[in-house]
Amino acid sequence: MTEASILPIAVDAMGGDHAPGAIVEGAKQAAAELGIPILLVGRPDEIGDPGDLEVLAASEVIAMDADAGASVRRMKDSSLVRAAEAVRDGRASAMVSAGNTGATMASALLRMGRIKGVSRPAIATPIPVLGGTPTVMLDAGANAECSPEWLVQFAQMGAVYARDRFGITNPRVALLSIGEEPTKGNPLVKETHKLLAEPGWIGSTGAIFVGNVEGRDLMTDAADVVVTDGFTGNVALKTLEGGMRALVGGVLAAFDTDDATRAASEVLLPPSTPNSTPRTSAAPCSWASTASASSATAPRRPPPWPTPSASLTTWWWATSSSTFGPPPALSECRLKAPRVDLRSGS
Repeated sequence: MTEASILPIAVDAMGGDHAPGAIVEGAKQAAAELGIPILLVGRPDEIGDPGDLEVLAASEVIAMDADAGASVRRMKDSSLVRAAEAVRDGRASAMVSAGNTGATMASALLRMGRIKGVSRPAIATPIPVLGGTPTVMLDAGANAECSPEWLVQFAQMGAVYARDRFGITNPRVALLSIGEEPTKGNPLVKETHKLLAEPGWIGSTGAIFVGNVEGRDLMTDAADVVVTDGFTGNVALKTLEGGMRALVGGVLAAFDTDDATRAASEVLLPPSTPNSTPRTSAAPCSWASTASASSATAPRRPPPWPTPSASLTTWWWATSSSTFGPPPALSECRLKAPRVDLRSGS
């Protein structure tokens, strides 16, 4: 499919920690390197030079700490609302925002609507699995309180996503709980387990229900789809992010222990960080800040998921929201990874 044959992606240029600069640069890079048509949505004077990208003007910005529902209803000329309307009106094929997650969900819900039969939308997060396809976890934060029937719908949507996105013919669906036994969990989990154990919900999804899994199974091959409520899913997601951050920090600190480990790092770090680039400055290496995400020298296409030959630490390091670089005195290189976290799955 050629660029001319598809509608553009509406990108909220005003959403994110480093918007609009990092967003605009990333959009330009996607268009130039991947051939993806982009429609930037936001304040033209703040967007600056969009290059060859089209801009849809929007005068308002929904802040990260703003109330999602109220903001979407009140700020009708916000970049998020205008992006959702572009999809609704057939001007764009999809919308993307790095801003307020709740407002992004609310704008899509109120402007685009839901698929018939879906009670609530959910955030599906692909969790990396070493050497395999990701585990799709949903809900990762859209619905703090859920009913058993909603979780069954999440199972259906997650199974279709895993089938169509990752090519899994019969996705294995599991329910996140505090034990593998059907009797474990709170009333929501127990009732949902009963519903999922009945084959009536499977329909054309091709899904196979494999029972309960625990938090330790999220980054394993135990299931292709893990279903949970948004509160539990978000806590699990943030726990994984914090654990990986601590792991990588510990590994890097160990490399800076003494002369022997520093010498080892000169051999081990370059091949384990394929997205690192030589420094052009003679200044000592330092931890890279997330501001470097706006750099036009970001890696072209970092591997989205671990490969059998890659380590999980390497993958997380290359795509972490912390955008780590080597600590001082380790090597004359610096990671230039885009700001991507587990929630986005990109």
